[in-house]
Order: sequence, then structure tokens, then C-alpha cells
Amino acid sequence: MKVAYWPGCVSRGFTPELHGSMAAVAPLLDIELVELDRANCCGAGVIAEHNQELVDSLNARTFAMAQGVEGAIGMMNICSTCQGAQTECKERLDADEAYRDHVNGHLTPEGLAYKRSGAWWNKNFLWLLVEEIGLDALRERVVRPLEGLRVAPFYGCYIVRPTERLGYHEHPERDGYLEQVIEAIGATPVEYAGSHKCCGFPVITMNRETSLRQSGRHMADAIDAGADCVVTPCPLCHLNLDLQQPDAARYVERDLGMPVLHFPQMIGLALGIDPKTLGLNKHVVKTGAVQRKVAELTAA
Repeated sequence: MKVAYWPGCVSRGFTPELHGSMAAVAPLLDIELVELDRANCCGAGVIAEHNQELVDSLNARTFAMAQGVEGAIGMMNICSTCQGAQTECKERLDADEAYRDHVNGHLTPEGLAYKRSGAWWNKNFLWLLVEEIGLDALRERVVRPLEGLRVAPFYGCYIVRPTERLGYHEHPERDGYLEQVIEAIGATPVEYAGSHKCCGFPVITMNRETSLRQSGRHMADAIDAGADCVVTPCPLCHLNLDLQQPDAARYVERDLGMPVLHFPQMIGLALGIDPKTLGLNKHVVKTGAVQRKVAELTAA
């Protein structure tokens, strides 16, 4: 399966362990990644709030580059926030031919143009894994079942709402895919209050206390539910839940220490990849307890 691969800004900057773990996992799932290394930021947040035409032009450029990858069945991303921002942009471009032509005019100097096509898609790795590869195929590739590991899913806002824009009419179970994958690799999904809520990252520069109270409560709820770790398909959520967790602990006035895995890291563990290769030594909240439990399960 060949895909045009959009890793996003954060995975190549703040969370390189995400970028590396996706590169390690892809061959084991027969995914050929053609990285769009000249693609630009999706514009979520600051750019989108100030200049819609600019953010649409940026994403149209990325889409055009992806459509130019010969043999690719679609475009894959590894960031829930990118998924939401790019889906919103695609909706606008597809709905208005005149606007699409206007935006494509900005791409003309590079010889690029985004073409509306019902067959072309952009999917987060989570969606691609379930919908294009399939859970049965994933189970067949598991060499290290994570039985006994209790994993709390954390989706992030942009991959679960708004449902109509995100294709839930065609795939109504998308808000349960993390749980399905966790079960498919042998682990136990943990139900807790914050799984489908905002991590607080979008407001951290405006109201740090509110943001970190929010992320801290989610981690506290996961701890109280008996989770060994949290997993998320969004690197921006990871920044708030992992990088900021020591500060969040002060705002919720309790010890936390909850390991937060990137989604490809969890898949990589089940596929037998070495934890160091997956970058599990690069997190702020140490993942040693998770690694030891996985090692014990493997030995048993």
C-alpha cells in the first residue's frame, strides 16, 4: 500500500519519536510512505484564525503534492489536529469551484493544482489502519500481544468532531477505533471520562492554568481508572499530556506520572519493535513501567 505521507510539523520538531516510530512501523504493515518533505504547515490555530485564504492555499498545495505521488492510494497523516484542519479546508475547496480555482491560482508558479476527486482521501494513520488494512490483518502481524496492558485512549478534538465533516456518516465507529485497535493487539482499553475531550492545548498560550488543569484532570481520571498508559494519535495532545504533565500535576494538586504513548509507538510494541527504536526513552514522563510490563508479558 503506497501513500503520500504528511507527517506534520510537530512530529518533525517537538516529537521526533513519533516520526521515527511511524517509519519503523510502516514496513511491518506493508505501507510504503512517500514523505511530502516540501509540504507546509496545515495552519491549524493561528494562521486559520487570521487568514482563511492563506490556510486553504497552504493545504491545497499539500493536497496537490500528494495527488502527484504516482501509485499512491491516498494521503496519510499522523496528527489528529492536521486531520481536522485539512478536512475543513478540503470541504471548502470541494464545495466551491470558483474559490478552488482562485486558490489554485496561488499554486500556479509551482505548477501545482488541487483537483477535486471523490476517490481521493486524506486519512489519519488510525483511520487507515482500521479501514484500509483492517483489524484482522493487524492481528495476524502481532508478534508481541500486549495482554495485561491497560491502555487509556485519548483521541483529541479534531478527529472526533464535527462528525459530519469528518465522515462519520460513512464510518460511524471512528470514535471507537482506538478501543478496537487496543483490543486487536491484545491490550485492554480503559474507559474514563476524558477520552474524547479536549487536551487543553489550544488555549495554553492564553490561559495556561485552565489548559493544564484540563490535561491534568484527564491524566488523573486515567490513573483512577487503572490505566498503565495513555495512547493518542495527536502529537499536540501529546505535548500537553506528556511534556506539560509535571506542571499539570501542580494544578490538580496530586501526583500523576502517567506515560503517554504515540499511537504508532503502541502499534510498534505489538509488532515486536524494540522500545528504544520507537523512541520510548524520549518522553518527559518516563515509560519504563510500560516497557517492563511489556517485557514481562513477552517473557511469560
